[in-house]
Amino acid sequence: MIAYVVKSLAQAVMVMLAVALVAFSMFRFVGDPVSNLVGQEATIADREQLARDLGLADPVPVQFARFVANAAQLQFGVSYRQGRPVIDLLKERLPATVELALLSALFALATGLALGVYTAIRRDGILSHMILSLSLVGVSLPTFLIGIGLIWLFAVELRWLPSFGRGEVVHLGWWTTGLLTVSGLKSLIMPVLTLGFYQVTLIMRLVRAEMLEALRTDYVKFARARGVPERSIFFRHALKNTLVPVTTVVGLQLGGVIAFAIVTESVFQWPGLGALFINAVQFVDIPVMAAYLMFVAFVFVVTNLAVDLLYFALDPRLRGGAAARGH
Repeated sequence: MIAYVVKSLAQAVMVMLAVALVAFSMFRFVGDPVSNLVGQEATIADREQLARDLGLADPVPVQFARFVANAAQLQFGVSYRQGRPVIDLLKERLPATVELALLSALFALATGLALGVYTAIRRDGILSHMILSLSLVGVSLPTFLIGIGLIWLFAVELRWLPSFGRGEVVHLGWWTTGLLTVSGLKSLIMPVLTLGFYQVTLIMRLVRAEMLEALRTDYVKFARARGVPERSIFFRHALKNTLVPVTTVVGLQLGGVIAFAIVTESVFQWPGLGALFINAVQFVDIPVMAAYLMFVAFVFVVTNLAVDLLYFALDPRLRGGAAARGH
């Protein structure tokens, strides 16, 4: 177990270093930091002095090592556009994105598992066929089109929900949440449905396929021959073994929710990290772009690491293989 964790951590560190190299390259090949920080009236001497102050005159390996060390301390420099520390901008936008991503992930996981199990158990039912047909819509339609459709229905026609913004939020220290206000909850409904709809369809179809495969195995047939109740067969035997292969794919998809949130935040004008990144791209704000890239990579790495450990806990074959190697 310890060797497995150490190996996973080493892989995570290598991935983060590779992403850090990409983010660091943006400072050298996308725009000029000195030109972005000084005005047109600056002299050549002023530019050279600023380059020395920023460490741009140092060798590239030294600059990269400094960038990695600063990133490890959550220091990403100052925004070219707003003139504020990037970490302050991230702290302001992080609660909105995390709240949206977590609710979307929970919605997708709970709904996808329930619908996947139901369509596997009642695979010949009319409702199951209707759910499968609807899932094709979720897989085929782009996220922004789903969001626009929800806005047209619930905000324009029915006028039940707000079409943009986060609504009223409550400050809990530096963290802000809309879960404690009525307008905040209403503002969350459509973005959560938009961001989670594709994940729901993917999880549902995956669970259904794995569940049907598990129901055809010999141990399920043997359990039926012994007179085990159908409910116990479905949930204690088939579903438990279905979760082993599903965990990997589901974990990777849920880890990508924050990255996919860019489109949803743009459609609903959600004040999160995705909207901040879009503005940074428009104004070539390299520090913000690099920080966002590092943040998304960190989320993916942590999610993959958690999935690896969970997979190790769920699959007894991995534990048995590790024990055999230990002996």
